[in-house]
Amino acid sequence: MTVDAGFVRQIFAGLEQGDGAGFFTHVADDADWTVMGTHPLAGRYLSKADFIAGTFAKLGQVLPNGAQLHVDNLIVQDDIAIVELHSEAIAKNGFRFDNHYCWVCYFKSDTIMRVRAYLDSVMVARLFEENPI
Repeated sequence: MTVDAGFVRQIFAGLEQGDGAGFFTHVADDADWTVMGTHPLAGRYLSKADFIAGTFAKLGQVLPNGAQLHVDNLIVQDDIAIVELHSEAIAKNGFRFDNHYCWVCYFKSDTIMRVRAYLDSVMVARLFEENPI
């Protein structure tokens, strides 16, 4: 099944508008999500709930207005979408968390089944060093 670029852009618009819940309706409950790197958010999450608890919930404790994600580029082929994003967030202590991401998303129909997420590990580590949870 081929994923439509317009559809992918539409579901990521939820994240851009701060609607994480809307975005996550398009993620399988048993999604396999790996956050690459060596930092407090890195790891393999074998469910949507574990991913949210291990990343978004932690970020929510140190970024009062959330990660504020924005899509920079989108490449779609067959059932894979490569989404480049950046954040424009400010941490509780005033640290600018302007990180850059690349999410490689594997779809089945209109549902994200697997993601490999790449980001600046040093910036994430610094965020949590300066804003412990």
